[in-house]
Amino acid sequence: MYDAIIIGAGVSGCAVARELSRYEMKVAVLERASDVCEGTSKANSGIVHAGYDAEPGSKKAFLNIQGSRRMEALSEELDFPYKRNGSLVLCFEESDREKLQELLERGRKNGVEELRILEREELTKLEPNISEEAVAALYAPTGGIVCPFGLTVALAENACVNGVEFHLDTEVQSVEKMEKGYRVESSKGVFESKAVVNAAGVYADAFHNMVSAKKLQITPRKGEYCLFDKTLGDYVSCTVFQLPTKYGKGVLVTPTVHGNLLVGPTAEDIADKEGVNTTGDGLEDVLKRGGYSVQKIFAGKVITSFAGLRAHEAGDDFVIGEPEDAEGFIDVAGIESPGLTCAPAIGEYVAELVRKRIPAAKKTDFIAKRKGIPSVALADEAQRREFIRKNPAYANVICRCELVTEGEIMDAIHRPVGATTLDGVKRRTRAGMGRCQAGFCAPKTVEILARELGKDMAQIRKNAGESTFFAGYSKEG
Repeated sequence: MYDAIIIGAGVSGCAVARELSRYEMKVAVLERASDVCEGTSKANSGIVHAGYDAEPGSKKAFLNIQGSRRMEALSEELDFPYKRNGSLVLCFEESDREKLQELLERGRKNGVEELRILEREELTKLEPNISEEAVAALYAPTGGIVCPFGLTVALAENACVNGVEFHLDTEVQSVEKMEKGYRVESSKGVFESKAVVNAAGVYADAFHNMVSAKKLQITPRKGEYCLFDKTLGDYVSCTVFQLPTKYGKGVLVTPTVHGNLLVGPTAEDIADKEGVNTTGDGLEDVLKRGGYSVQKIFAGKVITSFAGLRAHEAGDDFVIGEPEDAEGFIDVAGIESPGLTCAPAIGEYVAELVRKRIPAAKKTDFIAKRKGIPSVALADEAQRREFIRKNPAYANVICRCELVTEGEIMDAIHRPVGATTLDGVKRRTRAGMGRCQAGFCAPKTVEILARELGKDMAQIRKNAGESTFFAGYSKEG
């Protein structure tokens, strides 16, 4: 019997797990994928929103501000990439200035600090490559960017170190009320718990509807992106949004914490909860609308494209809390943008809801800090020599594009909640995220995974399911 079971190891589920790990509780996370951060959390904009967009008084507005304010300190505590680069919302028509002012006032009501409107001259000094059509912009210095993989993995590792169990490749099949608590059936057996936290992303409605007569409906909202080479990483310094225009709501153009340029997303409501395919029309739309924000879009510099799903709920706000007819079942549903920003605050908020049901003392031995994988690419010469002295594998470069070594890949595999797939290594080390998109390093990374996990290479997967690399392979040849 667990005190709490969390369904879903995305950023929200891992944030809740980390906060619950502060207390004397028995907690487990059940995740159907082969790794944490495999769903919505892996394919988003990586934006820490300032908080001016959400409706004042909504859960989104409150948790956005709280999450944004916590992110920098959390990044230092758990050692993941974060940068406060500021954000802009561009106005393209003089007649739209009223909308810009409304956004300014909404942000101030929400508690966003330092908001102001920039006129054309000041805007171009800040962003020389901004569109010649922009007449003004809302400027939010508190906006930022973060690595969504880094944040989620850091939360999961810290939760694991503090006693939370992670059950991966464990698909929840049903949730049933018991006299005291819940019975959770999964592909890996039955779990029982006093409380359940439903952080299942686009599938959160399915589990909610198993225990509550008040039904919930989550619509997958697909967003497609283009990622550009690092040669364009400084094309803009801020995250650049657009006011809605005759062309639609628009897409963002932003640097990433790793030095790339990202443009997207589209927004298309679909029926398929696994529909993460990109389309020619979608990517063409991304490039076209991204081109409204800046002077030029360099389509030839795109190194990859991807799509992600946001969990949209019809009420257009987060659904967090217990249904009236399902005590101890806590929804963390409808977590779309700005969900990544809100994650630290969601973790604290939901942990308190759990503790109201299950009182528990704070641990005296809680480990608050976590250190990430040493990065050869970011290290100076003295640090690199020290890495190699401790582990000679840090001298063996596997991924040339991102300068990732065998030592880093080995570390990614053997850490708490470590990587077992090619994508798991990629998200933790960036091996395969460069210009060649794993064309050079994938075979060697698969070989290292097989060696370190004690498996045949034929058993190593790209991610979940049947995504193996070799057919008919054996160690004998």
